[in-house]
Amino acid sequence: MSTPTFDQLLEAGCHFGHLKRKWNPAMAPYIFMERNGIHIIDLYKTAAKLEEAAAALKNIAKSGKKVLFVATKKQAKQVVADMASSVNMPYVIERWPGGMLTNFPTIRKAVKKMATIDKMSKDGTFDNLSKREKLQITRQRAKLEKTLGSIADLNRLPSALFVVDVLKERIAVAEANRLGIPVFAMVDTNSDPTDVDFVIPANDDASKSIEVILDAVCSAMAEGLEERKVEKLDRYFQQDSDTTITFSELRGKQTVEITVRQVGLVVRAEETTTDMYASVDGAISSIERQIRKHKTRLEKRLREGAFDKMAEQKAALTEEDFDVVRRKR
Repeated sequence: MSTPTFDQLLEAGCHFGHLKRKWNPAMAPYIFMERNGIHIIDLYKTAAKLEEAAAALKNIAKSGKKVLFVATKKQAKQVVADMASSVNMPYVIERWPGGMLTNFPTIRKAVKKMATIDKMSKDGTFDNLSKREKLQITRQRAKLEKTLGSIADLNRLPSALFVVDVLKERIAVAEANRLGIPVFAMVDTNSDPTDVDFVIPANDDASKSIEVILDAVCSAMAEGLEERKVEKLDRYFQQDSDTTITFSELRGKQTVEITVRQVGLVVRAEETTTDMYASVDGAISSIERQIRKHKTRLEKRLREGAFDKMAEQKAALTEEDFDVVRRKR
């Protein structure tokens, strides 16, 4: 897990705060000085808090839980979308839907509505509608996609919230606090850090500053996901088995090949997708299916008494029979 150095944070402009007259007194512990009427953030505290937050997010990702990224300000939208997508996490970059956390079942119904429209377009039901109905449904689908498309895979409440600018996203922070969901946030000098569990004091108005912080956070989460893959492999495969994992990349597509060799069993699976994590999941699922089939066959033979018959035949062999077998070899 690599944390940005002091020079990297300085170069990205993470130290710039807001005007002195706009400051929030609760941010006083994180302010280094005032220069030309502008507060300067203490980057040593930023680095320490960023490392603490990255470690906590790494553990969350390692446990297989989801972190919801929230950033609706213009300079943070694209950065958050790219970074969150790289670690396969949900994000909100358009208007925050009120009650998204506190009224989550209703939000899930809207997401299911979007899936229903997709199903209609695939099974031919969409073609039987009138032109006006098609236009209305298409517009509804586009509206849902814009606001909820990035959280379509979020089947349950997230385990944590990462917010850029808690002042602008105060409704999201309030909902998370009400439900006891931990909040990680970039907090500027004009914001109140009291409602944030993991404060990262930094400039939340510059795209470079946001990118540096998110890059460190998402790198830590990627490490946690990698460790989860390894632990998952170790959990499903015996320690005395020989497991080989090979990664390769061709034309932007990730290929993972997993080979497991156990006593009396060789299992091999290969998956190729643009998402490395999805390819590993696919290969592991294939391995699991093959091992389950193998165990089912063994259990069936055990029920049929095949191994008992083999044991009886072996017990019936005399020493002379073994001598015959040895001479043949």
